[in-house]
Amino acid sequence: MSIPFRYVATVGSYLLRQKLLGRKRYPLVLMMEPLFRCNLACAGCGKIDYPDHILNRRLPVEDALASVDECGAPVVVIAGGEPLLHKDLSQIVEGVIARKKFAIVCTNALLLQKRIDQFKPSPYFTWSIHLDGDKEMHDHAVSQEGVFERAVEAIKLAKSKGFRVTTNSTFFSNTDPARAAAFLDELTRLGVDGMTVSPGYAYERAPDQEHFLSRARTKELFRAILRRGRGGRAWALQQSGLFIDFLAGNVSYHCTPWGMPLRTVFGWQRPCYLLGESYVPTFRQLMEETDWDSYGVGNYEKCANCMVHSGFEATAVEDSVMRPWRALKVALFGVRTEGPMAPDIPLDKQRPAEYVFDANVATLSQLREREAQERAKQPSTAA
Repeated sequence: MSIPFRYVATVGSYLLRQKLLGRKRYPLVLMMEPLFRCNLACAGCGKIDYPDHILNRRLPVEDALASVDECGAPVVVIAGGEPLLHKDLSQIVEGVIARKKFAIVCTNALLLQKRIDQFKPSPYFTWSIHLDGDKEMHDHAVSQEGVFERAVEAIKLAKSKGFRVTTNSTFFSNTDPARAAAFLDELTRLGVDGMTVSPGYAYERAPDQEHFLSRARTKELFRAILRRGRGGRAWALQQSGLFIDFLAGNVSYHCTPWGMPLRTVFGWQRPCYLLGESYVPTFRQLMEETDWDSYGVGNYEKCANCMVHSGFEATAVEDSVMRPWRALKVALFGVRTEGPMAPDIPLDKQRPAEYVFDANVATLSQLREREAQERAKQPSTAA
């Protein structure tokens, strides 16, 4: 696995501090979506199906950095939507770095050439470029031709300017394992500093519901991919080895939804990055007032097929701390891709899904109206 020593040391000391303080729940990575607007309309995306007045909202710099302080996680991942559409993104990144926290910007890279000179290389900063496979695979996933080639050119540009560059890839049920492995080989030749991989999550409003993975299919797919890459050792995977081991079905984990909390333009999303069931205004409310036992595999129907890193990476990292010999074994010998799989969590007692998107939009639209009314009450500053 390819994780910089500075990153490992910082996160490791943070985890040790939480253990010494006796904290049961704590964030590992702050996920931040400073806007929902995107310049693509991917068939598997459930993040952009909002009316324009919501897509046009932006998280102000001061609110974004206040959330970084409030959360306290050592890593801040800035996604969206497309974060490069946020005109003040460079100020947010600078603020995160000034706090000696790791800033990772997840982007489709279409605007990277135009905006890159607003950013400076730093050991605390990473571009994470979205690539869901080779040219044909990726352009199909993002529903637009030519995006793969532009992303590759952006990677080369960023590397030439001294930036750390990784990729993030989501695989679906129609992913061919041989092509996926060949794609990871291609990224290796391209010289990226690391790669993250994850199965797709069936967002409630994603246009394409057909190609999301079941848990059984996820394990089979990742075993087939990893088998072609020496159990993952052939690639610079930027993830916990035990999370990759989990994807291959060798261990069964419960998710840790508070490990990667999400801050959006509407507040803190409850319960996790993937499920927007409701929002609260403070991080403390998210952590202390969420009924965590109502969510997760085996507890809630929407979680039944989830094996996404935002839910399970924190669990794997925790396991690495508690059982470092397991992590060392994966690092030395790779992920096992043959033999029996670990028993999965039973689903017979999960509660049925609640579909809340329309209710959330209505609530957020009311918020917009109240804000407009408040602005109208304020005295004019015009001369």
